[in-house]
Amino acid sequence: MKSVGESMAVGRTFQESFQKALRSLETGYYGWGCAQVKELDWDWEQIKYSLRVPSPDRIHSVYAAMKRGMKVDDIHDLSFIDKWFLTQLKELVDVEQYILARNLSQLTKDDFWEVKRRGFSDKQISFATKSTEKEVRSKRLSLGVKPAYKRVDTCAAEFEADTPYMYSSYEFECESAPTERKKVLILGGGPNRIGQGIEFDYCCCHTSFALQDAGYETIMMNSNPETVSTDYDTSDRLYFEPLTVEDVINIIDLERPDGIIVQFGGQTPLKLSLPLQQYLDEHKPKCRSGSGFVRIWGTSPDSIDAAEDRERFNAILTELKIEQPKGGIAKSDKDALAIAAEIGYPVVVRPSYVLGGRAMEIVYSDEKLITYLETAVEVDPERPVLVDRYLSDAIEIDIDALADSHGNVVIGGIMEHIEQAGVHSGDSACMLPTKTVSSKCLETIRSWTTKLAKRLNVCGLMNCQYAITSSGDVYLLEANPRASRTVPFVSKAIGHPLAKYAALVMSGKSLQDLNFTKEVIPRHVSVKEAVLPFEKFQGADVLLGPEMRSTGEVMGIHYESSIAFAKAQIAAGQKPALSGTLFLSLNDMTKPHLASIARAFLGVGFNLVATSGTAHVLESENIPVERVLKMHEGRPHAGDMIANGQVQMMVVTSSGDQLDQIDGRKLRRMALAYKIPVITTVAGALATAEAIKSMKSNKIEMTALQDYFKKDEEIDAATKTLLSASST
Repeated sequence: MKSVGESMAVGRTFQESFQKALRSLETGYYGWGCAQVKELDWDWEQIKYSLRVPSPDRIHSVYAAMKRGMKVDDIHDLSFIDKWFLTQLKELVDVEQYILARNLSQLTKDDFWEVKRRGFSDKQISFATKSTEKEVRSKRLSLGVKPAYKRVDTCAAEFEADTPYMYSSYEFECESAPTERKKVLILGGGPNRIGQGIEFDYCCCHTSFALQDAGYETIMMNSNPETVSTDYDTSDRLYFEPLTVEDVINIIDLERPDGIIVQFGGQTPLKLSLPLQQYLDEHKPKCRSGSGFVRIWGTSPDSIDAAEDRERFNAILTELKIEQPKGGIAKSDKDALAIAAEIGYPVVVRPSYVLGGRAMEIVYSDEKLITYLETAVEVDPERPVLVDRYLSDAIEIDIDALADSHGNVVIGGIMEHIEQAGVHSGDSACMLPTKTVSSKCLETIRSWTTKLAKRLNVCGLMNCQYAITSSGDVYLLEANPRASRTVPFVSKAIGHPLAKYAALVMSGKSLQDLNFTKEVIPRHVSVKEAVLPFEKFQGADVLLGPEMRSTGEVMGIHYESSIAFAKAQIAAGQKPALSGTLFLSLNDMTKPHLASIARAFLGVGFNLVATSGTAHVLESENIPVERVLKMHEGRPHAGDMIANGQVQMMVVTSSGDQLDQIDGRKLRRMALAYKIPVITTVAGALATAEAIKSMKSNKIEMTALQDYFKKDEEIDAATKTLLSASST
């Protein structure tokens, strides 16, 4: 298994459900066909190969084959997909051909009913008729063609169900029966994927629970069957629908809620916020409860866009005198090279509006930058690329803050990343509270975060990421006025449900009403560690970088940071060896840290082996090390030592050159196959050595999460008593 998430769609026919499921995947398609499909440009051999070999995109090869005239029987012979399904899909291609032969004005009411019953979205119809989605919607509604909502009976008709859930279909009888209560529509996160997963489902669920307790009817809209948010009893009403502009507007018109919450589902609902706001401004639908117009709760879509739009955001930071790494926006290859020449290498390059650091890379030369621009992204004025100075050896900080509509801002938690800046925050281990950051830097971070939250008029959660250089300079890397993936971790670490608080401040409560008015700094240390799926993907390298790879995370808690880190490593399946032989191979950029890493592991009883370059540096420092051949230098080499069980742990930092892509990758994959822990960052290596030292001298004990906070309360009470006695 290689998938990390899935979508689910419900309809009255296979064709309708299939098209809804495809657009729920959020891969750029709004259904099956009626789009620019790259497979249409392939030659027959490519298409046939893609039909024979299963892949995530094979269904689009089926479409391309049908469009180019391949028979159902021939596709079945290559793909072994059942002919019943292929016949259903062939009918969709025939319907598409019918729409392509007409313009929008020629489509009749009966045409719309037939096309929509087969799951075609307004976006697909607009593509086929060379019109806009807005024009298609207007035409469809003018003909009286709108979805009805059917119920899935959660009690199998035995007795009346209090918590049914709904799905859309283009039929005449609507079973939804919306109420006149005060209500809130919560937009979920869609299917789990790298960069957007269960952490956003956590936020959506807590939002529903908090608002139900506050007297609101909660309406959940999501397409992910794996999550608690789509359990039929998590919210008062559930719509199992794709998260697209068309589908959300359909629900808004039906339910007319008091508020819509877009902050808790990650990037999926955020992308919808501007078009939804435009729709609300234009049509001004009234709430069913009679309390005004439907509106988006929390931080305004314009403020969200200001944080996402690089030019607008830069202007705000200049106004607030907040420092950020030098960089620029490239709208062509020439721009990118000019910016890199001005600010100097290494640089971080990434597309604007990315999720999970996709296609983000650290580049060290013009040659590598040109390769990146040719292979990873397309650069044009509509899709600019961001080029920023990479801060080497910087500490990265994550901070979650909560703001209300009265201008109050409270810091939820400040996390220090254990890996250096440049490793994606979703892949980096982090700890709360911070360990090595000076009080001066922390005050700067708190001040800038508060100023930024007030300037953006944040109402709800905001996450910021900072980098602190070795000289103590602080730089803001990015700010997101929404729930971040760290909210569940911070909430458990400090003992306060931040997502619930955020939902209540969006409904109009103040932070004083919630009795959450100051930052909580716990006495225990909480460490978050990423769970990485490298074993599932043959040939994938285990190196960490700016593009997120993790599919989950774990948490370790203890009063000592090193033991908390050890607990997190064990929980993530990276149990460190307590003794044995450590293999070292560091690139030139990280060799200045080599001696400190080597001495740390020697201090806890490890023997050292290293390849020639690394061994030479250690020998010059009078550190005992055994030399081993690289894999291309003959045998016995480092790979043989791994296969023979002579290596118990590895610390490897990649040089990124052509030889490392062959030798280094093979060695790292061998370690993965033999379940040898591989550490690929300097900070991770030093933290692991410290954890091994603590594990050798301390017994790890189980303590319930509640007991940590109970102990904190007892200490606080004792401290107050002492202070009172001393003042008396």
